[in-house]
Amino acid sequence: MLRKTLLVVYTALAFGANAAAADVAGLRDGDMKKLAIHMSPAPVPDAVLLDAADGEHALADYHGKWVVLNFWATWCAPCRKEMPSLDRLQVAMPEIAVLPVATGRNAVEGIQRFYEEAAVVKLPVLRDPKSQLARAMGVLGLPVTVILNPEGQEVARLIGDAEWDSENAQAVLRAMIAGQ
Repeated sequence: MLRKTLLVVYTALAFGANAAAADVAGLRDGDMKKLAIHMSPAPVPDAVLLDAADGEHALADYHGKWVVLNFWATWCAPCRKEMPSLDRLQVAMPEIAVLPVATGRNAVEGIQRFYEEAAVVKLPVLRDPKSQLARAMGVLGLPVTVILNPEGQEVARLIGDAEWDSENAQAVLRAMIAGQ
């Protein structure tokens, strides 16, 4: 208990005594230890993503909501492992938008087949076929998950896979939302 208290106090000092950031940082455990919370929100480039039918969807369409933006690929084993947890997160927290973005060369048929095999039913099929958004956001490997605030700014980033529907992940996301 003392160790956790000291961690929260240290984190509060590191975040300039920002209580909301300290609360979130103090909650990180398990996979969420990999979540890097930014000192201040970072801009996100305007982007248009394609759906399965080549329909266009702008990231700006999601302004006003918290967004869990996940960069993945059908060939990426850790991505495939975490995708069902992202689907369950969307069910558990319908107030946020969970947006998986298949970056690079990912055939629509392959994405749809994987969704069927993994029983992913609540997540949209979104693609960044030329990796333009991924490159603009500095995504160097997969998976990478970026948390966007309602203004569409990046507030946190997790490199690698995670169990996004875990109690701890949901507690961190709820604390971020509450701390707006």
